[in-house]
Amino acid sequence: MLLPLPLLAAVAPLSFAGGGTRRWFGRGEGQRADAQAAKDAAAASFYELDTAHRDLRISIETITAVDASPPARTAAEEYEGFGRRIDEVSQGYITAVDSHDLDRDDLDGAAMARARADLTRAKQELDRVKGELDRFAQGLGPLLQSAETQLARLAPAVERARQALLAASNALDAVRAQGLQADDLAARLAALGPELTKLNQGAGHHGVRETIRRADDVLRQAEAVRAEAERLPGKAAEIDKRLVSLRTRAQAITTRAGKVDPVLSELRRRYSAACWQDLQHVPAQATQSVQQAEVKLREAQQARDKQRWADATSRLATVRALLDTTDEAVSAAGDRLQRLDAVSFDRQKEVERTRFAVRDAQRLAMSGRSTPDPRHAGPLDDAVARLDRAVAGLEGRHPDWWHFLMETEAVRETAARVVQEIRDARGGAGTGG
Repeated sequence: MLLPLPLLAAVAPLSFAGGGTRRWFGRGEGQRADAQAAKDAAAASFYELDTAHRDLRISIETITAVDASPPARTAAEEYEGFGRRIDEVSQGYITAVDSHDLDRDDLDGAAMARARADLTRAKQELDRVKGELDRFAQGLGPLLQSAETQLARLAPAVERARQALLAASNALDAVRAQGLQADDLAARLAALGPELTKLNQGAGHHGVRETIRRADDVLRQAEAVRAEAERLPGKAAEIDKRLVSLRTRAQAITTRAGKVDPVLSELRRRYSAACWQDLQHVPAQATQSVQQAEVKLREAQQARDKQRWADATSRLATVRALLDTTDEAVSAAGDRLQRLDAVSFDRQKEVERTRFAVRDAQRLAMSGRSTPDPRHAGPLDDAVARLDRAVAGLEGRHPDWWHFLMETEAVRETAARVVQEIRDARGGAGTGG
C-alpha cells in the first residue's frame, strides 16, 4: 500500500535516525576508543622512556663524577647519542598527539584510523628506543657499581679526615699543657689547613676521586701527628732517664779505668811484652773517650732543654757508642790477666778443649763416608797442625801465652765453620731429595 507523501516524509527521517544512525554511531565510538587506547599506550611508553632516560642520566653523572677512564668517557658519549635519539622519537610522539584531536565531535572514521596508526607507530618507536636504552643501562653495571662504591666512601672518608685533624689538635693541646712545645708537630698540623679547606669545598669542586685521595692523605698525616704528640711525653721521660743512666755509667767507667794501670803493671811483671803491648793505650783512650762522652752528654742535655728531641736522641746515641767502646777496652785488661793466669796455670785444659772441638768435627766429616770430603779434611788437618805449633811455641823461658790463646781460639773457629758447612750441605741435600 502506498502511503501519502506527507506521511512518508514524516516517517523517513525517523527510520534513518533510528536504525542507520545508531549502527554508524556504535562503529565510530569503537574507532574513537581504539584511537584513544593507542594514545594512552603511547603516553605510557613516552613516560616510561622519559623515566628511564632520567634514571640513566643520574647513573652517567655518578660514573663521570668518579671515573675518568676511557670506558667511562665512551659511556658518556653513547649516552649523548641516546639523548638525540630520544629527542627524535619524543618529537614524533608529540607530533602524533598534536595532529589528532580525538575529542572532536566531527572526527570521521578515516581520521580516527589515521590517529590510531600514527599513535601506534609512535609507541613502537618509543618502545624500541626504550629497549636499546635498557640494554645500554645494563651494560653500565660494572662502571656504576664501582662509582657507587667510591661515592659510598666519600662522606666517611672526609669525616674520618676531619676527626683525625681534631684528634691531632687535641693531642697537641694536651702536650702543650704539660709544658712541651711540639713546634714541629704544630707546623705539620698547620700545613694541613689548606687541605681541609679543599675537603670542605667538596667533591663537586675537586672531583670524587681526588677528594677521597685528599681525605685519605689528610687522615694519614693527621694520625701521624697525633701519634707523635701522644708519644712525646714518653719520649721526653725516656731521654731524661737515659741522661741520668749514661751519666752514671760514665762515672762508673771512669772509676774502672782508674784500675787499668795496676792491671797493666801486673801483666808487665808476669808476662812477656807480646801479651800486653796492645793494651798500653787503654788508660789514655778511656780517659779521652769518657771526656768526649761527657761533652756529648752536655750537648744532649741542652738539646733536651730546648726540646730538640731528635738532636738529643742523636747525641745520646753517640754517648752510648763511646761508652760501649771504652767499657770493652777497660774490661779487656782485666779479662786478659784472668785468661793468662788460667792458661799459664793449666795449659792442658785449653789444649784438650780445642782438640775435642777438632775431633768432633772430624767425626762428623767421616759420618757415612769411607773417606772425608777434601773440602772438610784439608781445613781440619791444618787446624791440627796449627794447634801442635801453638803448643810447641810455649817452650822456652818467656812463652807468648796470649798468642797461644789466640791460636787455640782460631782452631776452634775453624772446626766450628767446618761443622756448619757439613750440616748445611747435608741439610740442602736432604731438602733436595
